[in-house]
Amino acid sequence: MSGTAHLDQRWVSQASAIALEAGARLREFFAQGVETEYKGDVDLVTVADRTVEKLIRTRLAEAFPEHGVYGEEGTRERMGGEFRWYVDPLDGTTNFAHGFPQFCVSMGLEHRPGGAGDVLSAEENGTIVAGVIYDPMRDELYTAERGHGAWLNGKPMHVSRIEFLAESLISTGFPSRKRHDSPNIHFYHEFTLRSHGVRRAGSAALDLAYVACGRLEAFWEFNLNPWDTAAGILLVEESGGRLSDFAGGSFQLNSREVLASNSLIHDELIVLFKDMFAGRDLAPIPTPQEFAQHRAERAATGR
Repeated sequence: MSGTAHLDQRWVSQASAIALEAGARLREFFAQGVETEYKGDVDLVTVADRTVEKLIRTRLAEAFPEHGVYGEEGTRERMGGEFRWYVDPLDGTTNFAHGFPQFCVSMGLEHRPGGAGDVLSAEENGTIVAGVIYDPMRDELYTAERGHGAWLNGKPMHVSRIEFLAESLISTGFPSRKRHDSPNIHFYHEFTLRSHGVRRAGSAALDLAYVACGRLEAFWEFNLNPWDTAAGILLVEESGGRLSDFAGGSFQLNSREVLASNSLIHDELIVLFKDMFAGRDLAPIPTPQEFAQHRAERAATGR
């Protein structure tokens, strides 16, 4: 493994056990219902997020006391170490809070070369070497080790073999805040017209896992965080997929754009992004007023 540490087989096995325990706690919370609060204008957080992140933080410290932990709900421990776990204890909090059973636990391990005496700064990227995503409602455990493939409940998984966007099912997500600053509704519209459909299920980690196992051909989203993508990007890579930004540049954990695909439709997607950003070949979306007018005209003419 050029540029990364020697693979430790305990990484995935221990993280899988932790994710299963965390997922069991999420199922308990989901069954009993939880109160929600806001950490921003519309960003939800529940007692489940915080409780499960604490559980994962504790278990990782027991299993890998030298590893750092970077969690969505504020955990920042041993950040100067050679290894760092990016943890989302509950990816899909809004779904969870509304009783919509699409959420997961996500844990990705980054190797930051140099060791404690010569580490990368907190803003720089290392290499993701292990990833675990657990969907507790379907009891699906996705795992990957760099250079050793990706697995769904212990069986090898691979991206789909569909070669054209027109035959593809793809997915995206929308920000929970500052939605007016995101152009993604226009991309959603264009991709919907050019594919079998676009899904927006509310968990980026599961979307990436679905690309990896062939349920989706592609996924794109703006402004994700490292804990959203760390595990999923390795699943996609180890399943034969491809990752980039929207222009085709290399994906980094601090990237504000993620495009993941089965690799076969990736170039087609990049061309479409280029055209959309340039304003070429866009299909206009009728306003409600325009639609009502056209409907009235059709009714009047009987067509």
